[in-house]
Amino acid sequence: MNLGAQELILIGLIVLLLFGAKRLPEIGRAFGKAIGEFRKGLKEVEKTVEESKEENK
Repeated sequence: MNLGAQELILIGLIVLLLFGAKRLPEIGRAFGKAIGEFRKGLKEVEKTVEESKEENK
């Protein structure tokens, strides 16, 4: 599912209307931190799977 420029602009406008301009930076930071934590957790799971594969050889 790829989003084009028009879809992203529409989503941005909806978010702006819902939360207001003052809260957008706060929401962006929270979203960025959430993505970072998700990636960190994903790397830990991948590392665990690789270690498990090595032990089973």
